[in-house]
Amino acid sequence: MRLLCSIHFQAILLLFHVKSTLAVLSSNTGTSSYFGGNETDYQALLAFKTKITQDPGNVLSSWNESLHFCQWEGVRCGRKHRRVTVLNLPSRGLVGSLSPHIGNLSFMREIDLSNNTIGGKILDEVGHLFRLQVLSLFNNTFHGNIPANLSHCSNLWYLELGNNNLSGSIPMEFASLSKLVEFYAYENHLMGGIPPFIGNLSSLQFLSLPYNVLGGQIPNALGQLRSLEYLGLAGNKLSGLIPLSLYNLSSIIVFSLSENELSGSLPTDLCLTLPHLRWLQISSNQFTGSLPASLSNASMLQRLNVEGNNFTGKVSINFGGLQRLEAIIIHKNNLGSGDADELDFIKSLVNCSRLQNLILMDNQFKGMLPNVLGNLSTQLEYFMISNNLIFGQIPSGIGNLISMIHLWMHGNKFTGTIPSDIGNLQMLQRLFLHHNKLSGRIPITLGNLSSVSVMHFENNILQGAIPSSIGMCKNLNLLNLSQNNLSGIIPKQLFAISSLSISLNLARNFLIGSLPSEVGNLVHLAELDLSENKLFGEIPSSLSSCTSLEYLYMEGNFFHGGIPTSLSSSRGIQVIDFSRNNLSGQIPNFLGKLSLNILNLSFNDFEGEVPTKGVFANASALSIVGNNRLCGGILKLKLPRCLTKEKKKTKWPLAIKILVSMACVILAVTIVSFFLFYWHKNRRKETTSGSYLRKSLLKVSYQMLLKATDGFSTTNLIGVGSFGSVYKGILGEDGSIVAVKVLNLQRRGASRSFISECETLKNIRHRNLVKIITSCSSVDFHGNDFKALVYEFMPNGNLENWLHDLETNFGQVEIQNLNLLQRINIAIDVACALDYLHHHCPMPVVHCDLKPSNILFDYDMIAHVGDFGLAKFLLEQTNPKQSSSIGIRGTIGYTPPEYGLGSEVSTKGDVYSYGILLLEMIIGKRPTDSMFNGGLNLHNYASIAWPNRVLEITDPKLLNNNDEVIGNHNCTPTNRTNECLISMVKLGLACSMELPQERWDISKAISELQLVRDILLGTRI
Repeated sequence: MRLLCSIHFQAILLLFHVKSTLAVLSSNTGTSSYFGGNETDYQALLAFKTKITQDPGNVLSSWNESLHFCQWEGVRCGRKHRRVTVLNLPSRGLVGSLSPHIGNLSFMREIDLSNNTIGGKILDEVGHLFRLQVLSLFNNTFHGNIPANLSHCSNLWYLELGNNNLSGSIPMEFASLSKLVEFYAYENHLMGGIPPFIGNLSSLQFLSLPYNVLGGQIPNALGQLRSLEYLGLAGNKLSGLIPLSLYNLSSIIVFSLSENELSGSLPTDLCLTLPHLRWLQISSNQFTGSLPASLSNASMLQRLNVEGNNFTGKVSINFGGLQRLEAIIIHKNNLGSGDADELDFIKSLVNCSRLQNLILMDNQFKGMLPNVLGNLSTQLEYFMISNNLIFGQIPSGIGNLISMIHLWMHGNKFTGTIPSDIGNLQMLQRLFLHHNKLSGRIPITLGNLSSVSVMHFENNILQGAIPSSIGMCKNLNLLNLSQNNLSGIIPKQLFAISSLSISLNLARNFLIGSLPSEVGNLVHLAELDLSENKLFGEIPSSLSSCTSLEYLYMEGNFFHGGIPTSLSSSRGIQVIDFSRNNLSGQIPNFLGKLSLNILNLSFNDFEGEVPTKGVFANASALSIVGNNRLCGGILKLKLPRCLTKEKKKTKWPLAIKILVSMACVILAVTIVSFFLFYWHKNRRKETTSGSYLRKSLLKVSYQMLLKATDGFSTTNLIGVGSFGSVYKGILGEDGSIVAVKVLNLQRRGASRSFISECETLKNIRHRNLVKIITSCSSVDFHGNDFKALVYEFMPNGNLENWLHDLETNFGQVEIQNLNLLQRINIAIDVACALDYLHHHCPMPVVHCDLKPSNILFDYDMIAHVGDFGLAKFLLEQTNPKQSSSIGIRGTIGYTPPEYGLGSEVSTKGDVYSYGILLLEMIIGKRPTDSMFNGGLNLHNYASIAWPNRVLEITDPKLLNNNDEVIGNHNCTPTNRTNECLISMVKLGLACSMELPQERWDISKAISELQLVRDILLGTRI
């Protein structure tokens, strides 16, 4: 027995000795020990890296043997086993696909690759990760079916697949995901209906599947989800009735079924069974019946959105108890009963202190507005009651609604005068009072509307003179006063509004006097309509200064004299109507050289020969009737031939004619050759991408862009965005440097981005916006669709590179630290660009993706805002998809919180992104930095430190790089730097408040930034 024990003990010692020896050998010759014995995880991560074809931010540069893989960026490991548990790489611009080796990361609990351009299929190997709890792949380019074996990830509680190109149906195997709490698959191509098994996922709280093509009916089984808080099924071609069981889910907070084909009526006890309801969004369906009176009990309700249905009857809802109500959007129905008190529900809104949107237009409401209108919430921004049957006077006190942005009251039967206190609405941008029966004078207080951009007063019976005070509306883009009884002269102050760019319409009034020469100040104006008045005098030659003019209507007046020759420079004009005046003289030939589509010169006193070129060659586009002394022209005009006095011709010998002709030819060739030689010798050698390119490169082909970018070489790659890649190119014979953005058309939304960017940039111009030169929509050499945009080249890179010391391919300048003065100037440049987009464009534009990588610098380090692929026009009609979309719009970290809840885009969203941008410029940390978790974000981080500890969180590079610049201005650097840093953080916090109504307007931010700069430079104390 002792012998056996001894042998056993010696065997154990020998085994221990062998293991020790192997461990020593492994530490000397292998990598397993270095990587904690987890060679599998190490190799799996390297395999993942090999599938990433583009990494513009060099995120994966740390993935090498110099660091343990647990220290690689985006990788986290468990403390006990040192196995990979988290792969966190959202919003890094990564392009590529998944490696099947990802399935070897068997300890993985969380994968977040959202907001990149990772494509291919979601591999079955992901289903091997049985410990996986979080999988976030939204906003990529994945296609194919959702793999059924994801159901093996039995611990999965968060699954986010939205905004990809996924197809097929939701796998039946998902019925086993009993721990699933949040499931997002919006904006894909899923079909096959909503599977009833989802009703068995008892833990489910968030179900977001909007904007697919699921079709079919909503299964009754969804009524079993007793924990469901968020239901988003908009835009899915769903039909039939809403199952009654859904109305019994008392936990529901957001109920969004917009843009389907659902029918039926809402139950009368709707908000008795849904006591926590905050958002009710069922717009653009086929619902009928009346709005349930039980909505009066929805004490948590914030947004009621039922537009675009067939609701009828009286609105019998008492909104007085809905203290959180922010929006009532019930337009485009048939609401209205004809009862005398049918508008009394507006009285109950006096208690709704948070109300921002009240949109009742396009219904059958009839009656007088209650006198309590001026007592509604001072936060009310949108009051739209147009196209109803409302009559009576506009209640006084409307001027109390100081936050009003849009006031739409057109298409009713209002009478009386326009209240003078309307001039108190300093935030007003749209004023629509047309198509009513308003009378009296236009109030002079309109001159106080400093933010207004569009005013419609046409088709009323307004009287008196046009008040000169309107000239103080310096942001006005459109003014329509037509079809009234206005009289007197046109005030010169009207032509001092340089922002007028869409239309100035004064037609069909009783205006007298001459057209002031100051009309030439309207250099941005596209349409001028002065028709049907009593104006006289000559047409001023200064009209030629209106270089953007496209439509000119002056018919039905008493203008005399000739057509001024200065109009020959109006190359963009399309329509001219000078009919029914007293104009005389010959019709000038230059009119045939303009790009006219219509020319009406009828019933004047023109004489002489009619030209035959241009518009004069198209009888259907030309009207010259009523001018009895005209002759010639094309045959279709049927004018008499012009009589000319023939001169006696001298007959020259043939030899002399030949010699003279040859001499003329030789002389002409000599002159042209000399000119070409001189021009070629003195031509500028340096590259340019300015106005010459914008004029000459109107059309470019795929082949030209391929050659300009050296075959879209990676050496010319200067950036990668959500929808494509940007290359540096040399275009044209003069070697002009441009930036070419090639759209990745495989990426969902890329084509829409191309159209959006073209539509946006063709209508806006500002020194702080990236200038677009041209676009290309063609096919490549393989027959595939090809779309690209060509921009002015920005040689100094983008703000992302400068703030975070990233390597670039620009090769123009070495990236250095930005001092405080430079950062303030950049902030002012960006704010001015936003101010222009929000308040000075013909139609307000929301950028939707403001972030450092979209802010570019020219040779002088002037900032330019670029990438308008997600930009949205704030259209005059509410866009249902915007008001109900559940998907996130923008870039994680910079997107305002309300977008994540499906709120429509707004200028306040851009202001939030701008606030985050300011904080990042001062603090030096991205909003997606790994330190921000567990409820801490960049805004909160700055708020905790402000004001006493701002220096502790300030970017160290900023503190070390200011004295030189500030010192040159004879001030005390330290004190003023500290004061300015505190002010900048305050400004960033004010712009990035969680609630949109609490954020500053961008114009206020500009004023504050200019003050901060003056303090820094010592020019203001």
